[in-house]
Amino acid sequence: MIKKMGYRWRLRDLMADQQMFQTSNLVPLLAERGITLSREQVYRLVTQPPQRMSMDVLVALCDILACTPNDLIEPQIVNEQLRKTADTPASSPITPRRTTIRRPGQP
Repeated sequence: MIKKMGYRWRLRDLMADQQMFQTSNLVPLLAERGITLSREQVYRLVTQPPQRMSMDVLVALCDILACTPNDLIEPQIVNEQLRKTADTPASSPITPRRTTIRRPGQP
């Protein structure tokens, strides 16, 4: 069995704890740490869980918010357990079908 994992991105929560309610507040703070991102990129970073992120951005966020990566990323189990083998749903059972083999030229 495989445990499918996901995560909850907590950047917005941590920003609110610091009384930062606008995503644009992060732009100059990131720039002070050598991270140049557009307002749109920062907005997506705050509002959507990132699939990829540079370590420089992660470290800068941790410095700005005085937190650790563990504070920003909360692991979650998405699906309790997945089977490695293919399962057939109970609603559509497999029923055997009779097969007829015909040679070329036979009707």
